[in-house]
Amino acid sequence: MMSSIFKFSLSLFLCVHLTVSAQDSPPKSQGPTRRSDLVELVKLDPSIKLDIRYATANNFVGKPVYPEARAFLQRPAAMALIEAHRWLKTQGYGIVIHDAYRPWAITKIFWDITPADKKMFVADPAVGSKHNRGCAVDISLYELASGKIVSMPGDYDEMSERSFVTYTGGTEQQRKLRDLLRQAMERKGDFFVYPEEWWHYDYKDSKHYAVQNIPFSAIKTRPR
Repeated sequence: MMSSIFKFSLSLFLCVHLTVSAQDSPPKSQGPTRRSDLVELVKLDPSIKLDIRYATANNFVGKPVYPEARAFLQRPAAMALIEAHRWLKTQGYGIVIHDAYRPWAITKIFWDITPADKKMFVADPAVGSKHNRGCAVDISLYELASGKIVSMPGDYDEMSERSFVTYTGGTEQQRKLRDLLRQAMERKGDFFVYPEEWWHYDYKDSKHYAVQNIPFSAIKTRPR
């Protein structure tokens, strides 16, 4: 993980860069896109847990970048996630959300503050992230019996080889749970893991949605 000195530098950079980012704009779509239909995940199934790290100081930036701990996905992606969550319940686990839809301005901040040798862990704002489209989700598991988040081979948002889905370190139980999460998310072909981040899953139809930069408070959820 990043040193406390580097985190402090990131925090100083962020204070200045939040203003600069507002002057930039996300990339334009090259073709037709589907109408955005972002839905709030906990409203679809309250048994999904939230641990939105970017609404806290417990993240690689070292300070909150979200004003609210909320999680949204495009409706088809949200329904596929709920299906995976309910399947996991039969195995004694549930899904905990670390991040989902992310405004483009935050993606730009992440890119600009990340060293060149770590940029495989962040999205290029010139292209936009699948998070910006509402079609990517960062997740882990929690135990139904205890309600506790499980231990994985590496920490969420850790910029090291421990985040790779092929990492063979950690305990056997940690690797088993990482692979169970992947099984749940990929079993129907709706999501695919990002190989460098065991927690990151992309929805299959992400290319059909535009990059967005709207804050959580401005999202208007349509009825079913």
